[in-house]
Amino acid sequence: MSQQTIDFSPARDDDGSASLTLAHYAERAYLEYALSVVKGRALPDVCDGQKPVQRRILYAMERMGLGFSGTNGAKPVKSARVVGDVLGRYHPHGDTAAYDAMVRMAQDFALRYPLVDGQGNFGSRDGDGAAAMRYTEARLTPISRLLLDEIDMGTVDFIPNYDGSTEEPRQLPARLPFVLLNGASGIAVGLATEIPSHNLREVASAAVALIKNEHLPDTELFDIIQGPDFPGGGQIISSPQDIQDAYRSGRGSLKVRARWKIEDLARGQWQLVVTELPHGTSSQKVLEEIEELTNPKIKNGKKALTAEQNLLKASVLSVLDTVRDESSKDAAVRLVFEPKTRTVAQQELITILLAHTSLETSSSINMTMIGADGKPTQKSLRQILTEWIGFRMETVTRRTQHRLGKVRDRIHILEGRQLVLLNIDEVIAIIRHSDEPKAALIERFKLSDRQAEDILEIRLRQLARLEAIKIEQELSELRTEEAKLDDILNNPGVLKRTVVKEIEADAKQFGDERRTLIQAEKRAVA
Repeated sequence: MSQQTIDFSPARDDDGSASLTLAHYAERAYLEYALSVVKGRALPDVCDGQKPVQRRILYAMERMGLGFSGTNGAKPVKSARVVGDVLGRYHPHGDTAAYDAMVRMAQDFALRYPLVDGQGNFGSRDGDGAAAMRYTEARLTPISRLLLDEIDMGTVDFIPNYDGSTEEPRQLPARLPFVLLNGASGIAVGLATEIPSHNLREVASAAVALIKNEHLPDTELFDIIQGPDFPGGGQIISSPQDIQDAYRSGRGSLKVRARWKIEDLARGQWQLVVTELPHGTSSQKVLEEIEELTNPKIKNGKKALTAEQNLLKASVLSVLDTVRDESSKDAAVRLVFEPKTRTVAQQELITILLAHTSLETSSSINMTMIGADGKPTQKSLRQILTEWIGFRMETVTRRTQHRLGKVRDRIHILEGRQLVLLNIDEVIAIIRHSDEPKAALIERFKLSDRQAEDILEIRLRQLARLEAIKIEQELSELRTEEAKLDDILNNPGVLKRTVVKEIEADAKQFGDERRTLIQAEKRAVA
């Protein structure tokens, strides 16, 4: 198929004036709008895993001092303050869009690793909405440090905000691939994304393995990351081959189901208790489906229930007596199903529920995102990790260069002060008697302009003998650090080891156990 090039340059009339046909104008305007939605709203970035509104919320909260520092962290503030700051400085859209994004970032059932610590009603997995922003409060969670800690270390580019009054980061200097950790969901123009969440320890281990061996076989990569890890747990029943095919292509569908246990009661009675639901399924949805099965409504255009509806109703009522939701603060999900009699086969009840409700369902994978090249692309698991590793290497390099510049600047200043302390009487005499002390100091001691300026601003108490010892100690420490930083910049092996060490330290601090069981099973058929 040949590639067509679209010419957006305006046509010229006979008199030389520019004109644009309605078709060309509509085409250009729609493409600009589509690109704006794709890059500016709906798709996450492979580098930091955030959509623009999420990135702006995190950056605004960090600048407001709402991060965790110390034991207890910052005091939370009203969500309305955060939303106001985000809208006023960085995100010129509706307040509902910004607040909804912030609410999702605080929901532990929506995100595997929440980035916002919400206080108050931030909604429930049953679809209940959050309280109004004037009632809730928020601050950043400790793990958000992995996105924001290095923001002022020269690691990322800053761009003007929408009105040019301030700047915002183009990306956040993510220390881990958050696009995999928390996943993403979004619909753009002609594109959509559905990236599942993953376990932090597994993703970190996979990144380390790829840094050490960029030609790591797929089999070894898939041994490390065997599948998604959803916030609410549940079970993935797809075969390993299906999961791996989805990871290779960036698109697929996984079969997921709830997890349950059988509780024995008195006199031989028992009940089925569902403790974990598939991702995207709520207790309320399951209850509504049970109600529809046991009390079906007549379909449009029909005068009575169909034979299929009656048969399904009879089969469900023959094994199920009651169902109730006992979910609480202590048990996020607890759906209790009581059998019709104690003689009902446990597997029969389980199979009917799985086959006819959302206790067993499908979860799609569509790993479309903004790549390191700025283009929206569907990526494989390997591509995502490889592009993030490239970004992280660049980030650490830029951070090292930034720190090296600071270290060398400080060394330069201290060397000037050291020279002063060795010739203190002469320096004081020059300052006292010279009309242009700065120029005289530069000429006499071959100082730089910056060193001379520092010497003229120095306090008298900093000229004591003890200060000379402190300067010598600080210079020694700085020169040691300078050598280490130089080694990182000049030795690719040292750079890789530095990145690996940091990833392993973050994984140790923030990693947790897998929640979602991966065990291949056949789909339930009743």
